[in-house]
Amino acid sequence: MTTNDDAGEWVEVLDDLERRRAASRAMGGDERLRKHRDAGKLDARARVDVLLDTGSFRELGTLVGGEEAPADAIVMGSGRIAGRPVMVAAEDFTVKAGTISAAANSKRYRVAEIAIADRVPLIMMLEGAGFRADGRGHGARTPTDMLAQARCSGRVPLVTAVLGASAGHGALVAPISDFSVMSRHASIFTAGPPVVSESIGEQVTKEELGGPDVALPSGLVHNLADDDATALEQVRMYLGYFPASAWSYPDRATTGDDGSRLVSEILDIVPRNPRRVYDMRRVIDVVFDADSSFEVQPTFGRPIICALARLGGHPVAVVANQPMVLAGSINADAADKAAHFITVADSFHLPLMFLSDNPGVLPGTASEREAILRKGARMYAAQTQATSPKFEVTMRKAYGFGSMVMGMIPFDGQSAVFAFPGATMGAMGASAMSRARGSDDEEAAMLRTREVEASYRSAQTFGFDELIDPREIRNALLHSLERALQRRQAAPEPVARIGIMP
Repeated sequence: MTTNDDAGEWVEVLDDLERRRAASRAMGGDERLRKHRDAGKLDARARVDVLLDTGSFRELGTLVGGEEAPADAIVMGSGRIAGRPVMVAAEDFTVKAGTISAAANSKRYRVAEIAIADRVPLIMMLEGAGFRADGRGHGARTPTDMLAQARCSGRVPLVTAVLGASAGHGALVAPISDFSVMSRHASIFTAGPPVVSESIGEQVTKEELGGPDVALPSGLVHNLADDDATALEQVRMYLGYFPASAWSYPDRATTGDDGSRLVSEILDIVPRNPRRVYDMRRVIDVVFDADSSFEVQPTFGRPIICALARLGGHPVAVVANQPMVLAGSINADAADKAAHFITVADSFHLPLMFLSDNPGVLPGTASEREAILRKGARMYAAQTQATSPKFEVTMRKAYGFGSMVMGMIPFDGQSAVFAFPGATMGAMGASAMSRARGSDDEEAAMLRTREVEASYRSAQTFGFDELIDPREIRNALLHSLERALQRRQAAPEPVARIGIMP
């Protein structure tokens, strides 16, 4: 039995523990916190609180760094998002500019190690200046956090939010992440302006080096947010489509739009004339559950739309040509974007929905210099190696390699393949073929007629599963999806590949 005297012996040590914890929670002190907030940014602990369900955070490594470096410039631990466990780490710029010491590296390794061991998502929040120049042995034979982060790839969702200036080693987690988002005031780069100036003599600001105008067009960062809170809300939304790990399936949600229905609006959205453009986002909005779509990399590789959505409540990954940009021709950036998106979706067992309307991959010298064939092949490899249920709808046209990368070609493992009547397909369009063959007027007219009739000839030889009324697109996809999901009769496992290529 514990006596009052026994309990009294704990008072001093517990008071000391609380004092040390309080010093860690104070971060870089009132003045640095004030400057941080005055710049329109949340501090590291506030970021954790905004990201996680209220009151769910349990910190680990609180006393690392001691009072000299509270939490050693990185706040880490576990919590919940929408009730599901996650691991989180937030660099604290108010403590030694968020730099990474040997002990902080251990914290970063540990948070990823726990995430992969316990099969829960990992979220990294970045604002730091890379390794700390304190001469304390980063060259020692110790594991780097990047090893543990890389092991998460394809096994547990790995998401990064860039919320300030992120440089050097700390920034490296962003390109290996499944999804990354940055706030408008953030920047990310290999080395900061002082190092750039010293190394190559270039005078440049943080924004010019790695602000949103650089990081998004380069494809390094996927999405942009106006501020920290909005960026973290995107993280919460993104994770809502995914299972906790590759050892589980995505959860079906109640969306209020679970049933099948005709999509009459599609006749007003999609012009019958294949030369007229339309916004594929409007198609996604009416085909999939209402208000369920979340676009990934909307400003990069714009001829292809990559979006997470729900169909009958089931999370799906949508890859769709965008006729409003280059007539839907697939350029190098679009193929690059789609390849990564497909691989991430497949890694976590999200069904893939391809909406095809493209005249092929983009030709020309500029496109060839951007390695369209190699990047197109990367997209093709990603989709043809996908193990998740795969569906394809040819809406108006799909030519050549553009049809292959969009999963249209038969015997490519699709659960269902559909086409709209009048959809045109083949090696190239009638106009291009007429020019290539030097056709006279009579032959050119014959080629145009054959082009229009292509969908019926294909239907007569079972080139796709069914020729559908465009208004049936949701019903056809939902019926096929619910059939295909019956394959989930065994425990899920990670896809047999080595992670997700950046």
